[in-house]
Amino acid sequence: MINRVEKLSLLSEMIAFAQTDASIKTIEYKFLLGVAKQLEISKEDFNYLFEFPVNYVHLKSHSERIVQFHRLVLLMNLGQTITTKELVKLHNFGLRMGLSHESINRVLDLMESFPNKIVPPDFLIDIFKVQYN
Repeated sequence: MINRVEKLSLLSEMIAFAQTDASIKTIEYKFLLGVAKQLEISKEDFNYLFEFPVNYVHLKSHSERIVQFHRLVLLMNLGQTITTKELVKLHNFGLRMGLSHESINRVLDLMESFPNKIVPPDFLIDIFKVQYN
C-alpha cells in the first residue's frame, strides 16, 4: 500500500500531465478528482496540488507504477486529440517511473487498436510482465 506522500505525488504528476496543453478540461478534472477519491485524498488537498505540487516520489512497487502509467494513458485519452507533446510527456513519465522503453512503446502502439484507445488493464499488465521477467 502506498503512503500519503506517494499518493499526493501521483496526483501532482497527473495534474502536471493534464496541464500539458495549458488548461485542464472539465472531463480531465473530474477524472483526476475521481482518482483522488480512490486514493482517499480530500477535494481540498487535491485542489491545493494545482498551486502547490508535491515533488515526485518514486514508487517502489512495480505494479503501482504500472497502475499509475495506466491512469496517465486513460487521462491522455480523455481529450479529443492526442498531441505529440502529450505522447512524449507520457513516454518520459513512464521512463522516469522505471518502466521499460519497449513496454511503453508497445502500449502506445497497441492503444490505437482498442475502442476509444483504452488499453484494457489485463493487456497492459501482460505487456509489462513480458518486459519485467
